[in-house]
Amino acid sequence: MTELFVAAGGGGDPIGTALVHASLGAGADAVVLTYGWERLSVDPLPGPLATHDFAGLDHASLPVPLITAGTKAVPPRVSTLPRLAGHLPTKLALLDPHTGVEGLADQIGRTARALGTDHISVVDMGGDILAHGDEPTLASPLLDALVLTACHLAGVRTTVHVAGPGLDGEIAEATVLTRVTGDGTDLGPALPAWAPEVLRWHPSEASTLLAAAAAGLRGPCLTRSGPLPLTDRSGRAWELPLAQALDHNRLAQGLAETRPDTLAGAQEVSLKLYGFDEVERERRRAGRRHTARDTIDDDTFLDELDAWLRTQRAGNPGARYVGMRCAIESLDYDWRLTEHVRDLLTRRRPGLDAFPLLTLTD
Repeated sequence: MTELFVAAGGGGDPIGTALVHASLGAGADAVVLTYGWERLSVDPLPGPLATHDFAGLDHASLPVPLITAGTKAVPPRVSTLPRLAGHLPTKLALLDPHTGVEGLADQIGRTARALGTDHISVVDMGGDILAHGDEPTLASPLLDALVLTACHLAGVRTTVHVAGPGLDGEIAEATVLTRVTGDGTDLGPALPAWAPEVLRWHPSEASTLLAAAAAGLRGPCLTRSGPLPLTDRSGRAWELPLAQALDHNRLAQGLAETRPDTLAGAQEVSLKLYGFDEVERERRRAGRRHTARDTIDDDTFLDELDAWLRTQRAGNPGARYVGMRCAIESLDYDWRLTEHVRDLLTRRRPGLDAFPLLTLTD
């Protein structure tokens, strides 16, 4: 039987979902439903991608389109999902939130029936799927809430897995841990064989931190969301029933009551309940962003990196690690240079390597 997973937040969440799938000892094939929503540093246009934003989707295998290694985002949209599809052991299929809550429920329910499964595993990175809405650093609750609501309306038995509490920088680890029970499941220490290859190029910070913590790295890490701790809980995942997650998520409750039939309608519910609309906020940021450098001179980059690291060590004396995305974007380089930078550091700065992070200590 093929298992059905949902990566709740888009971006790099399919990586964390595949790590959870591997940790569960699940030998069965798996399909991961995921949004196509990248950070602005990856995709220059705001908001999640729709089906028409991709070319080369497989529409024949499932009720929702499969993303393959041959799929391409239609310019100017950009997506990491096609390359992920070529490396992850799970199949990736696209969720389209533009159809609203009941449209998502239909996508999820029909996929479960096509696979012959009576169970869905939702995986959330960091724990913002349990957001109450008043957390000061909460940034992206909408898609998580839509998944909860859609699974509820689909009527398929659903389990929610919260992996790497606090690692998305939206809700502190200590807060997340008050909303789950038990000790969770350890995802490590041995990473699946596919993980190092994916983490060499993908810019996801939360999934990278999850893998690092599962592999045993501990201590404060500098990220684009600020310093985040890698603790004994960071490499674990907690399991809870759908109803318990819904009890925490006020936005999901509001979506279940109003059942908006478009993404814009769901945004209005978020604005009313939480005071902000993350899609509109991203749209404003997109208008202000500039283009990062997409070419690199190795010696110049290393000089800039050495200087930046000295500044970070002085300003963050307790920090032990820094994320690759944090370093590259802070120096105003394009994320697509990640693989080149890793190869460069392996040759020229091997002491920095604490894969999948960089060490910040001298």
